[in-house]
Amino acid sequence: MYEIKEKSREIHGVKVTTWQREILSANILEVEAGTNGYQGGDSGHGGRTYLRIQDLSSTDIQVRVLGKEGGEHGVELVMGGDAELSSLIDALDFALKALRDGIKEA
Repeated sequence: MYEIKEKSREIHGVKVTTWQREILSANILEVEAGTNGYQGGDSGHGGRTYLRIQDLSSTDIQVRVLGKEGGEHGVELVMGGDAELSSLIDALDFALKALRDGIKEA
């Protein structure tokens, strides 16, 4: 069994409840996700969503921020290895549940 921790983040002046857990395999990831749900429009209406995936041990992970040149905006995440594939799937499943649950609470 794994421990799920409730946390709180302030994102651009708005408090968001997040949920965090470790994903254990041959590597270890930590994932944290949360949202304050739909707020009726764009970010000016206060809607915030948070996602963090962090290597805690032995994860072959590369991250690139898009947007420095050419007008692209986003992030690129590259994982290497079978354990990383499995742990990324588990991390995204957990994040998806946290975000869906956050919508229901709003």
